[in-house]
Amino acid sequence: PLAMACGLATLRVLRQLNPWEALEQTTTRLTAGISEAAALAGIPHQIAQVGSMFTLFFNPEVVTSYAVSAKNDTARFAEYFRGMLNQGIYLPCSQFEANFVSAAHTDADIERTILAAREVLAGLTS
Repeated sequence: PLAMACGLATLRVLRQLNPWEALEQTTTRLTAGISEAAALAGIPHQIAQVGSMFTLFFNPEVVTSYAVSAKNDTARFAEYFRGMLNQGIYLPCSQFEANFVSAAHTDADIERTILAAREVLAGLTS
């Protein structure tokens, strides 16, 4: 079937390109930029990252359980989500979903996202 052929072709390309280390480095650069922007805005936050996946939590505690995640400032996340969307940056609409960086994201995309986060986070209400 076509779907299987496409899946196998994708796996072959991924094996050849081996993008995982570069993806993690790109994601780390992005999360560091977002974290710096939140810190400059005085916003308590945590970023959980595994490889090329990450989530920004508006919470002063490291999120390691449901009990801690229940303390997330979801209203602030909703403001952040809308602000980023207005900047042309599409994110998951829930504080409890992950963001994914892919090989299709360029350095310019990452920088644009960091700059948008700086602007949006600086404008969030306290």
